[in-house]
Amino acid sequence: MQNKRPKENVNIKSNRKPIRVGISVGDINGIGPEVIIKALRNTEILAECTPIIYGSTKTMSFHKKAIGDDLFNYQRVTDAADAIDRKVNIVSCWNEVVEIQLGKANEIGGKYAFLSLEKATQDLAAGKIDVLVTAPISKETIHSAGFKFPGHTEYLADLSGKEDALMMMVSGELRVALVTSHIPLKQVIEEVTQDKILAKIQELNKSLKKDFGIIRPRIAVLGLNPHAGEKGEMGTEESEQITPAIQKAMEEGIVTFGPYPADGFFGSRQYASFDAVLAMYHDQGLTGFKSLAFEDGVNFTAGLPIVRTSPDHGTAFDIAGKGDANEQSMRSAIYLAIDVYRKRKFIKEINENPLPKRTVREEKKSKFF
Repeated sequence: MQNKRPKENVNIKSNRKPIRVGISVGDINGIGPEVIIKALRNTEILAECTPIIYGSTKTMSFHKKAIGDDLFNYQRVTDAADAIDRKVNIVSCWNEVVEIQLGKANEIGGKYAFLSLEKATQDLAAGKIDVLVTAPISKETIHSAGFKFPGHTEYLADLSGKEDALMMMVSGELRVALVTSHIPLKQVIEEVTQDKILAKIQELNKSLKKDFGIIRPRIAVLGLNPHAGEKGEMGTEESEQITPAIQKAMEEGIVTFGPYPADGFFGSRQYASFDAVLAMYHDQGLTGFKSLAFEDGVNFTAGLPIVRTSPDHGTAFDIAGKGDANEQSMRSAIYLAIDVYRKRKFIKEINENPLPKRTVREEKKSKFF
């Protein structure tokens, strides 16, 4: 079922400085441009941000016409530094007319997805945009264009000078992070080590504090095997790798519990008792997450100095250009990027200027005591 069309010319004012949100268009043959158009055509979102789309006006016009949209307005700028606040801006990353073939997975789609992403990340590094939101790419087509990473997460980790980043799916209070992400299932067992699990728990704990403002996070850790190993009957990874990592995290003061069997954990809504869940591999975490929050879920790359989010869905070539794509996940990705950016800035400011410690006598004199 499609969302209701937004009202035209809705003007919402805000006293806060708008966040400059860079948006890569993803595969131009998929639904990326469509969900961007739908997410930004309601001007309420412009109260909080200045969207800067990396693509071309011709490409966005093509998609706008394909879905019969008459509400999405934008302006072209040659440089993101010239973007006008609270307006939708498009930075042209290419000037040639591109043959867009909606629904087709081909090298053309991969080439321009890569060009868009490269320009957006360059501007992010240069401080021309504050955060990055990435529309879906096709791994197959972008690899054919010379992209040598499994996905956005690994690409951005490399650009940030980090060996690894933490992939986290977010929908409201539901947060699911992964120990391993874009690797074949047969490699998962050798990657699920005590050291790696502990490092992911530590990174997740930091992100929950820095990016979400949770003072003392509660983290649940899933097992690897069915029934979390059933006390060694169905595998020993829980007793040899996962449980020792949890114990070390607890010794460091990180509130960590588990390992839990994944099926019962999600099925019984046990996740509601925790601030985040750490899954061992991609489908273990994302199957549970997307079953609960597919339409508004967001992929957040934690553990990096920059803020990057994306919708939790793919290119959806089968519905490209039909006007059927749901934009809620893209909208949620934009808002989450804004929220995390502001949260990081706030926490940094209060830590730079902490309140001086007061004596008990001074506390008793305080009218707020």
